[in-house]
Amino acid sequence: MFKESPIIRRKSRQIMVGNVPVGGDAPITVQSMTNTLTTDVVATVAQINALEAVGADIVRVSVPTMDAAEAFREIKRQTNIPLVADIHFDYRIALKVAEYGVDCLRINPGNIGREDRVRSVVECARDNNIPIRIGVNGGSLEKDIQEKYREPTAEALLESAMRHVDILDRLNFNQFKVSVKASDVFLAVGAYRLLAKQIDNPLHLGITEAGGLRSGSVKSSVGLGLLLAEGIGDTLRVSLAADPIEEIKVGFDILKSLKLRSRGINFIACPSCSRQEFDVISTVNALEQRVEDITTPMDVSIIGCIVNGPGEALISDLGLTGSSKKSGYYLDGVRQKERFDNNNLVDQLEQRIRAKAKMLDASYKIAIQEID
Repeated sequence: MFKESPIIRRKSRQIMVGNVPVGGDAPITVQSMTNTLTTDVVATVAQINALEAVGADIVRVSVPTMDAAEAFREIKRQTNIPLVADIHFDYRIALKVAEYGVDCLRINPGNIGREDRVRSVVECARDNNIPIRIGVNGGSLEKDIQEKYREPTAEALLESAMRHVDILDRLNFNQFKVSVKASDVFLAVGAYRLLAKQIDNPLHLGITEAGGLRSGSVKSSVGLGLLLAEGIGDTLRVSLAADPIEEIKVGFDILKSLKLRSRGINFIACPSCSRQEFDVISTVNALEQRVEDITTPMDVSIIGCIVNGPGEALISDLGLTGSSKKSGYYLDGVRQKERFDNNNLVDQLEQRIRAKAKMLDASYKIAIQEID
């Protein structure tokens, strides 16, 4: 079993989105986007704070109008997490949110308009230390590229991206990241692979318009997993037609499965069968809900019988192995004398998980103090 990820990440330059580093040796960041009306400040702030509470590193907000830009000013005042403004066509909106303290601008230089307008945005970004994300999407390629390739291809997305990159290069601006998203997994993966060979800027990963919670999570896991396993990607968004909070959860689960990021409980649980001595499914589902607030990285194995239970428990922080009436309990891979009543597993496990989390947090703080 790998304790650390065997993945060797692509070398990229680092930019700062607010106080969050993206690229270089920084952890891969997880972000989402609000789906409230930006002009509804109360609802948007509430959603941003909820996203931050479940672990979001960065949140993107659509700013389509000047009214939305004015609302963004108040939203920025009431939140702490770095905010990215998503802007198309009107360069004046970019200038306005820069004035209001935006942490990153998501634009396509090509749709901002004349070169003097693009230059104004870039100079403003430079003066205010604001990075830019070039966001290319398979569904909105430039007309001449559509005519050239007839349909979205990896090469078409690359050409669009490099067209925008060249604009920023000519303006001597290198504080940017790039995305080449598509709803087709193979198309997106192919485009990112090509782009990764062309530039050393951070790459923002995503399978755009992936679908609903279940299908979108699967598509995103496959597409992003392929790229991340190759070391490609510095920040990501899982795009779901669902509550944005689910995007953050799925994003972290993808990173946890590849051992690229640790946050919260990693449950190892069997799918259950007739050998199970307790209801594994209901136990795991209840525990996941109860301990969502725990951010301490921890492996917890919940196995319904003694076939695989002991083996999984040996490599977990906490382990439960099903047995008749009372199940075996493991702590740090060591079988404990204590056994858990199968009729009250959730309460008992939650208590032990919280105690272990406190102990790990205390050990971490002591280690930091010793280093200082």
